[in-house]
Amino acid sequence: CSRAKPRGKIILTKGAGIEGTAILAIEKEKEITKFLGKETVEKAKAYINLVSVVKDALTAFNSGGVQAMHDPTEGGVLGGLCELIEAANLGVKIYEDKILINEETIAICNLLKIDPLKLISSGSLLIVADSNKAENIIAKLKNAGIKASIIGETLPNPKERYIIAKNGKIKKIFMPETDELWKALRRKLLKKRL
Repeated sequence: CSRAKPRGKIILTKGAGIEGTAILAIEKEKEITKFLGKETVEKAKAYINLVSVVKDALTAFNSGGVQAMHDPTEGGVLGGLCELIEAANLGVKIYEDKILINEETIAICNLLKIDPLKLISSGSLLIVADSNKAENIIAKLKNAGIKASIIGETLPNPKERYIIAKNGKIKKIFMPETDELWKALRRKLLKKRL
């Protein structure tokens, strides 16, 4: 059972779609290189070296104030959030513009027309922290060379589960039906854009 409590701050490390970015760069290397170039693909392939969350978890835990942690795998960050709040029987409010998405992930997801928030995200860690300890956890993660940001907070009402999109619209959060990885692997890129 999750020990996450209402009004906890939710931290995400490294960014959305870490493992998915690496898998797509490896599996569709030739196709993606035609559109995005070798440098972007090589950087994206290197994300495979980021899939462990041990350093993230130990650094956060040793900082104090951690209520719960969860690594978002299948279904990406949104899937991981759903699992985390379901276990705690809580609601959640997320700010889309606060979610780290690395530029290689954005480029590959835009090219393949998939949502980076629903792309397998092994390597990222979701942390629920006491609101007065969250900034300290982020500082300690940064000192350890791990990017992190506060992306929202837990809410007492389990029926309130939403994300505030970049355009200000409020959308309910649901568990993704499938991971975007499968959609992307099936998608063919036919010709190079001009």
